[in-house]
Amino acid sequence: MPELPEVEVVRRGLERWTAGRTVEAVEVLHPRAVRRHLAGGADFAARLRGLRFGTAMRRGKYLWVPLDEADSSLLGHLGMSGQLLVQPEDAVDEKHLRIRIRFDDALGTELRFVDQRTFGGLSLHDNTPDGLPDVIAHIARDPLDPAFDDAAFHLALRLRRTTVKRALLDQSLISGVGNIYADEALWRSRLHYERPTASLTRPRTAELLGHVRAVMREALDQGGTSFDSLYVNVNGESGYFDRSLDAYGREDEPCRRCGTPMRRRPWMNRSSYFCPRCQRPPRIS
Repeated sequence: MPELPEVEVVRRGLERWTAGRTVEAVEVLHPRAVRRHLAGGADFAARLRGLRFGTAMRRGKYLWVPLDEADSSLLGHLGMSGQLLVQPEDAVDEKHLRIRIRFDDALGTELRFVDQRTFGGLSLHDNTPDGLPDVIAHIARDPLDPAFDDAAFHLALRLRRTTVKRALLDQSLISGVGNIYADEALWRSRLHYERPTASLTRPRTAELLGHVRAVMREALDQGGTSFDSLYVNVNGESGYFDRSLDAYGREDEPCRRCGTPMRRRPWMNRSSYFCPRCQRPPRIS
């Protein structure tokens, strides 16, 4: 699944190429692409027509475009393979094109939602007073948000009876961190993924947050992490942070810090990658 850096790369592209443009026409080419818009594809197209795109926004992994003078937003859910592409109007349709949005100007480009596995989609939602689509109002701020409260996050960790990786992936505590960047930040912090959150001191939490932010900023600088052609920006370009990963996907390769072979363990229908020497498991009392 795309994580915060990948979604932010897409958001920046939308900000550059679609902000201020007015929708002229919408084609919904596959019903699953609008399944989160409960009124259906025809209603989605009719409601979006004639509205002007504001500046694309993001909270954690969630991406939306405020619609000027409509008090609503276009919410994008990329799922496992969703792509928002800005393409020339005369470009050949992608094989898995699901939604086409045309604009009423002479720029000659349109917005396309392409999704091979059809787990993602677009939908329209009313905004909260804070300007968020109402369906994501419960999502916590992400660690790159200037308003993220480090002290409150530490207190929440201490109060939760959980483990550190579970906490990092809990979108009600901290948003935008997924499996890849959690493993990277934990490796940098020398923390085992099963470390109890109640055992973290304030300095240890601060160190962990610092590594979470650092790895995300580095990923952003390199366009995100693309293990295949599915994770791309609005111009169809892949990121290359996967070449810089220290933990994720490196099973049996030497730890870049101590040389010990990295390990992988099944974890919540995913995998956790760690160094058994640098990230020792917690003692069971």
